[in-house]
Amino acid sequence: MASSSVGHPKTAIVTGSARGIGKAIALRLASDGYDVTIADIPAMSAEAEAAAKEIAALGRKSFVALGDVSVRANVESIVAQHVENVGPLFTMVANAGICEVKSVLEVTEEDIRKMYDVNVFGVFNCYQVAAKQLIKQGTPGRLIAASSIVGFKPFANMVNYSSSKWAVRGLTQGFAMEMAQYGIRVNAYAPGIHATKMWEQIDSSLGRLEGREQGESLKKYSKDLIALGRTGESEDVAKLVSFLASDDSEYMTGQNILVDGGIVFT
Repeated sequence: MASSSVGHPKTAIVTGSARGIGKAIALRLASDGYDVTIADIPAMSAEAEAAAKEIAALGRKSFVALGDVSVRANVESIVAQHVENVGPLFTMVANAGICEVKSVLEVTEEDIRKMYDVNVFGVFNCYQVAAKQLIKQGTPGRLIAASSIVGFKPFANMVNYSSSKWAVRGLTQGFAMEMAQYGIRVNAYAPGIHATKMWEQIDSSLGRLEGREQGESLKKYSKDLIALGRTGESEDVAKLVSFLASDDSEYMTGQNILVDGGIVFT
């Protein structure tokens, strides 16, 4: 079955899209002609509404759906609300995720469970619920998720986070194998060091562990690790997701693509 968007409504759900990379993805898809549901947790409702207004200002339909991707019923509700208020689903971007900087000897069972609930089960829930909706509609579509450079090469003191992103790569490949028969393509994007709230958190935590001031870890790792010599921007990731959501990538599935300025080479 072909997976072209021709003849199908261009609509997308982007989770974790009230700010940061998720918001940049939502805005880019809107500029590409998508109607977009901004999905995020209730605590981010004000930021989500603001993002939806920016999409509306681009002349696209927008909607806000609140929920926790680690709770399957919440994801089912987000998809149902999208279909009712925006239209038939075409692209699911499972962007929502959390991060933690902590020595592997200090990570607790609770830490692991929380990380996997959001980063692994959250992606699984988004992939499976969206896939079932696409199959029910009888339409092709795209499932896209956030992995990370640490899903290719773990960082010290980020093993909990790193292992969760390795799991996203596995989910992406497995879903791609089984969804191809329905014309559903499944791919993931792997950001590196980007100027986001998450990296502000990572920078602060690494600074405490390694004895650096706020902002210095981000500068150090950007300078030492990135071949292109600059910290990434959210829009750098959004450009890749735009490609994965478009017909230009119609012969790609099961891929986990790095967008890191040249840190990890495969």
